[in-house]
Formats: sequence, structure tokens, C-alpha cells
Amino acid sequence: MELDIKNTEFEEFLNEKDKLFVVDFYADWCGPCKLIGPIISELSEQYEDKAIIRKINVDNDKEIATRFGIRSIPTILFFKNGEIVEKQVGQVYKSQLEEMIETHL
Repeated sequence: MELDIKNTEFEEFLNEKDKLFVVDFYADWCGPCKLIGPIISELSEQYEDKAIIRKINVDNDKEIATRFGIRSIPTILFFKNGEIVEKQVGQVYKSQLEEMIETHL
């Protein structure tokens, strides 16, 4: 499954009612982003029926990154009903992300 999304897809997922939407803001040149990338892929498969988990390359979609004030990457935003319910900046373990996801399901 392709996890990278574009502006129009972002809006569709953001407006998804009653489903958790998790977005990893990253860049190809970012070392910590390369470590989190495989974790995001695993979580996307693990929670595919419960949550929408995707990625946005901040170099390709600056508009969305600016809209949500992304200044450091990796940053992971958790949305529920179009609202940010949690934010994680920097490197994080898979178990921590699982806890965050479970909290908001």
C-alpha cells in the first residue's frame, strides 16, 4: 500500500468521521524519519481496519506542513473528526505509537 498522500487525499482522510487519522510528516533527507518510516508502514498494516495511517513529505507538500505548523520532523499528528488529538515530535518507539493509537481508537 502506498502511504504517501497528496493534498486532496489529506482532506478526504481528515474529514473521515469517527476514524483515527495518523499522519507522519517526513523528508527523504531526514535521518530519524528513515527510522520511523518502517514503523509507520507496520502500523498501517496492523491497524488498517481501525485507523488511517499515512505519510506526507514536507518537501513535496509544504502547504499542509505550514498549515499545521510543522517545524521539526519527524512529526506525527493524530486526528479524530478533523481535530488534532495528539502530536509526537521526534524519534519514538513503535510501542509508544501503538499506545497513542490505542488511546484514540
